[in-house]
Amino acid sequence: MIKHIIWFDELGMDDVPLVGGKNASLGEMVGGLKSKGVRVPFGFATTADAYRQFIAHNDLAAKIDSELAELDVDDIKALQKAGAAIRAMILEARFPQDFEDELASAYSRLH
Repeated sequence: MIKHIIWFDELGMDDVPLVGGKNASLGEMVGGLKSKGVRVPFGFATTADAYRQFIAHNDLAAKIDSELAELDVDDIKALQKAGAAIRAMILEARFPQDFEDELASAYSRLH
């Protein structure tokens, strides 16, 4: 089973491959600065595996590849158009049910 989220207080810099550098840094701040009185908001990161599952669940890899295949990266207008098209694909996509359930549970824990 894919782990979709990891709480910041469970993360450190060794987790960069799992959640990316910014999220791992937030985990480091929670773990290293809390005892010094620095307040870091409680939260979680979504994992890189969850992203890959989301892309696969919606068959987006080929669509994104197609959008980028002939892209002239020196053409700003073409970059903007491709970016908008890819964003639209992602925003219209659905989360796999197990990911959606895990997000709902995490949201409940935060509120």
